[in-house]
Amino acid sequence: MKRGFYTIMTAQFFSSLADNALFVAAIELLRSRNAPEWQSAALVPLFALFYVALAPFVGAFADARPKGQVMFISNAIKVAGCLLMLVGVHPLLAYTLVGLGAAAYSPAKYGILTELLPPSQLVKANGWIEGLTIASIILGVLLGGQLVGPYLSSLLLSVDAPGLSTGIDHPAEAAIAVLVSVYALAAAFNLRIPLTGVTPRPMPRNPLELLPDFWRCNGRLWKDHLGQISLATTTLFWGVSGNLRYIVLAWAGAALGYTTTQASSLVGVVALGTAVGAVVASLRMRLDQATRVMPLGIGMGLLVILMNFIDNVWVAAPFLVLLGGLGGFLVVPMNALLQHRGHNLMGAGRSIAVQNFNEQACILVLGALYSFSTGMGLSAFAAITIFGLIVAGFMWLIMRWHRHNQRHHGVELERLLEIARRDDLHG
Repeated sequence: MKRGFYTIMTAQFFSSLADNALFVAAIELLRSRNAPEWQSAALVPLFALFYVALAPFVGAFADARPKGQVMFISNAIKVAGCLLMLVGVHPLLAYTLVGLGAAAYSPAKYGILTELLPPSQLVKANGWIEGLTIASIILGVLLGGQLVGPYLSSLLLSVDAPGLSTGIDHPAEAAIAVLVSVYALAAAFNLRIPLTGVTPRPMPRNPLELLPDFWRCNGRLWKDHLGQISLATTTLFWGVSGNLRYIVLAWAGAALGYTTTQASSLVGVVALGTAVGAVVASLRMRLDQATRVMPLGIGMGLLVILMNFIDNVWVAAPFLVLLGGLGGFLVVPMNALLQHRGHNLMGAGRSIAVQNFNEQACILVLGALYSFSTGMGLSAFAAITIFGLIVAGFMWLIMRWHRHNQRHHGVELERLLEIARRDDLHG
């Protein structure tokens, strides 16, 4: 790997670490204010809101300037969201602004991979990026849980500067203050990301001109007989896994009687399994073999339903590792294939924006459905069953779609797979 790749990984690690710790801190902040449970569940779809609303613009923004600069600006927006929480703005509104930063960050984070590396290294690069991201999820959720826990929070709240009143008097607020420095550290690494030599594509003077361009890009990826399958798979995976992070917290409270700090460790267990699956996939899978992993999606959906029958942590931990492992092995090759097709069809930043739009729209819809259902009294167990059926059922439909393409567009698929096998045809 090129040296700049490791700088990208480091920056991504700290930014994602803070994102996931902030999620736990925001939940605890809402609970400390006796907010209804639906507001905690609403954090997930609200974080996805700007991914969907600004998808036509953030991809072009990422392609218009150096990716490291875009990532720096995005982290600055996340810091602003944290500071708003500390000055009394409603956590849901402030967390939505953090989602804006994340929406702008993602096209640059993934888009720079296709600018920096050839196709032969994309699966490996995605494996390491996803593995490190999942590691940051594990540590971030654990960090957030510990920061709002009794031991670290008491230490943080005991820190006092003479003559300075911060107004921070709750564990969640102290945790958020610490996470501002983590975002700042990520921003420092963003400044060290090297230029890739790719000529920027300037944005039009009228941003609204990007709307028809975005929909053309979206249509091109959905019409591509290989891109449509990878896009459908990753959209489904992230739509469910994005909400599963909160559902595991709710399930741990209902099935095991866990507090926020205790339940956060189980979210980390799922992420640990995903990291292992991602790294194994990066070592064993090639770009042209990506579609072979689709049956794992059905198995993942069935495992989600089986969570309802677990009420012992010693059974839950290895079970959640297996669940995460299937997800990691599924998403890494499909994600790499999607990036490859998108880069060839429309450019890195725009293709990632299209990917984010579809995946985050799925998170938004499912999250809104779950939040509404929670407000209407749906239990965590019922939500888990619904999510599992959605994963297994839709993954089965995607597999049938791919088999239809193989029967009716076999020559075209073979041509696209040949492009995926050869570095000299990339771009």
